[in-house]
Amino acid sequence: MQRTWAIIERELRRFRRSPTLIVISMIFPVVQLVVLGYAFGGNLKNLKVGVVDQDHGVPAVKVREMCSAIAAGARTFETVEYADQGHALADLRNGRINGVLTIPPEFSRRVLERNQPRVALIEDNTDNFVSATLVGTVNSMMAAYNERPPLATRVPTEATLDVVEVYPYVPYVQYLLPGSIVMSIFMMVMIGGGIIFIDDKARGLHEGYLVTPITKLELIAGFNISGTIKAVLAGMALMIVGSLIAGIPNPFDVMRLIRLIVVIVITAFALISLMFLLMVRVNDPLVPRATFGVLNTLLYFPSGAVYPQQGFPAWMQAIAAVDPFTYSVHAFKSLLLKNTGFEAIWVDLAYLLLFSAIAMTAATKLFRRTL
Repeated sequence: MQRTWAIIERELRRFRRSPTLIVISMIFPVVQLVVLGYAFGGNLKNLKVGVVDQDHGVPAVKVREMCSAIAAGARTFETVEYADQGHALADLRNGRINGVLTIPPEFSRRVLERNQPRVALIEDNTDNFVSATLVGTVNSMMAAYNERPPLATRVPTEATLDVVEVYPYVPYVQYLLPGSIVMSIFMMVMIGGGIIFIDDKARGLHEGYLVTPITKLELIAGFNISGTIKAVLAGMALMIVGSLIAGIPNPFDVMRLIRLIVVIVITAFALISLMFLLMVRVNDPLVPRATFGVLNTLLYFPSGAVYPQQGFPAWMQAIAAVDPFTYSVHAFKSLLLKNTGFEAIWVDLAYLLLFSAIAMTAATKLFRRTL
């Protein structure tokens, strides 16, 4: 028992000498509870619906007014007026809006004749949560629009909704695939970048770098590039295997693979830059292992990888706005689920490159060439 107690005492003393680890160990369960509690099941708000009015009659104006009432009241969606349906569909495919509500040219005449008036909702069904919310909200709106005394007629007289899906059915496993790719890159960044770097410092191996004429920028760049290579290999492996498992259509399309590789490389470099910024002044090898869970929760769940961001409270949406995971997940969703081009993800790539530059510059400034 005396020898056993000596080991227990040693580990407790070591734990006490790492106040950062103690704080993280206490805060992590609270952070996980709060983030996971709000990451699922929120009511979606502020979706964007394009409205194409090809009729401009009084009944069509009433439909547009009811859309505006939803935007001002429940705020489930906001309306964006389009004069051209082709422009609206292009914005839908590029992710700028979530659906297109089209009022056909003969809508008002059919309403007045009570002869099967119809409107169409063209939806982006790659996100089942968003599409289900839009269909339910617009159906409820059309039910309210049709509240009038019933007539005994042979043909339907009420306005109905035709739902048009832009893409084939997207199962949830495909919806989760983009987030899983980003998570695989992040795990390799943590294991092959941050943890190894701290372990080298703990063993004194980094002292060999300090006696060479290498600059801080060259040293950080070498760490980041080597970590990026490891993360790219992990991301590509999961991208290929995951696409086959999830049943992504045409997984080996050459142009899409090229675009995916570009996103993987930029994502890996952004995350490895973030990791070295967080670990550049850390010496305790236990800190990155404890930090992994906190970063996993704070970066992965607010990114929209498992649930749309429109259902998050304002403070989680603020985290998502600066989270590099958010832009990586959006880029992978656009490429894997919609097979879009760079025009749909250039904002994501620009943010990740800017984030990488800022993080790498800050890490270089903070790096110490002293023991």
